[in-house]
Amino acid sequence: MSTSTAQENRRAPRFNPRVFAVAVVASLVLGALLGWIAKTTGASWLVTVLDTIGSVFTSLLTFTVLPLIFTAIVVGINSLRSVGGGRTAARLGGKTALWFAATSLVAVLIGIALAALFQPGRGLVIEPDPAKLSAIGEKTHGSWLDLVNGLVPQNLVSAFAEGETLQVVFVALLIGAASYSLGDKAEPFVNFNRSAFEVIQRVLGWIIRLAPIGTLGLIGNAVATYGNEFFTPLLKLIAAVYVACALVLFVVYPLLLRFVAGVSPVRFFAKTWTVLQFAFVSRSSSATLPLSRQAAENLGVDRSYANFAVPLATTTKMDGCAAIYPAIGSMFIANLFGIHLGPAQYLTIIAVAVFGAIATAGVTGWFTMLTLTVGALGFPPEVVATGIAIAYAVDPILDMMRTATNVAGQIVVPTVVARTEGLLDDEVLAAPSAPPLLDDSSEARLARA
Repeated sequence: MSTSTAQENRRAPRFNPRVFAVAVVASLVLGALLGWIAKTTGASWLVTVLDTIGSVFTSLLTFTVLPLIFTAIVVGINSLRSVGGGRTAARLGGKTALWFAATSLVAVLIGIALAALFQPGRGLVIEPDPAKLSAIGEKTHGSWLDLVNGLVPQNLVSAFAEGETLQVVFVALLIGAASYSLGDKAEPFVNFNRSAFEVIQRVLGWIIRLAPIGTLGLIGNAVATYGNEFFTPLLKLIAAVYVACALVLFVVYPLLLRFVAGVSPVRFFAKTWTVLQFAFVSRSSSATLPLSRQAAENLGVDRSYANFAVPLATTTKMDGCAAIYPAIGSMFIANLFGIHLGPAQYLTIIAVAVFGAIATAGVTGWFTMLTLTVGALGFPPEVVATGIAIAYAVDPILDMMRTATNVAGQIVVPTVVARTEGLLDDEVLAAPSAPPLLDDSSEARLARA
């Protein structure tokens, strides 16, 4: 069995994220060039080809949206069952989750403020379907009573069949809570949803590998339709995300470290800078986990707590991907489609950022959180998929800063909680920085500490 698996792994083509990122950027440039050629020469056939490529890619993304939302919420709620046991673990887990939520609140507010300042997507209105756009307008301008009435579907099938994203979110929360309360009795159902989520993630992974082709079609068709005006919204999106992440990374976290944990921000960055650089380049919080955990220990965090908090933070504490970007991304999509967001919608964005990451512990990522956010706003799947597909053209650029911000927060919060619980060793904190490498010698040093 293991031999055949190894042979299959050898035969399977390897996925290189760096090559993929270059391919996406190259397709962005090529798509823009083809779109410009189509616009200047009036080649309608080229516009049709580009539109078809972009539409097919968007449709592939669309059919994964609702199943992804449902299974992610159900699995995420039930994954909370595995967080520690006993009073001490419960207290540490609760305090950690509280700080996760507090810093996510600050991050999402900064994201909303920067999106309001830069207005990414403003000035370019895309209309995929006037009827659906009209339906969105009714939802966003409706009263709270209309919102409540629209939450409950007549039946489960209609919520999925009619693309009522907000209803799917409501049903998923209800079923997730019910299955959590049933405990072991609901384990088969939870396992089924966990398997379904993995299947959807695998299918989505295959679709995402087509992103260079989809980007070429979407950007090409956009340039052919709207001209050079299409690049300004994307540049504003990049600027808003980078400035918002920089404020959290270099202002919010240092203030938290200084005034709550009593840790010098200079010492913090001295001991984590290599880790943050690796996160920026690798664009993966999971790949950075061993370095993040060791960095927390180098800052004096008790090892047993670091072994609990940092892995939990890696799958839950993502201020870049789960707070800042969903806020800016949802406002970017709203601006693209000419959708007005009122106070109720902004409160929804905040609520999803604060509670969504905790509710989807273990399955949180930028795609899931952005999908959950715009789904909670009531955007139909077609608008969600189109907006996300357009933003995906510059995602490799965005993801570097998002991931660095994620990883910093995943180290900051355990450090703050460790200080408040008397689990921070000041001698280790004051010691010279150890190289954040998990080789045999460093493991031995950690074992002796």
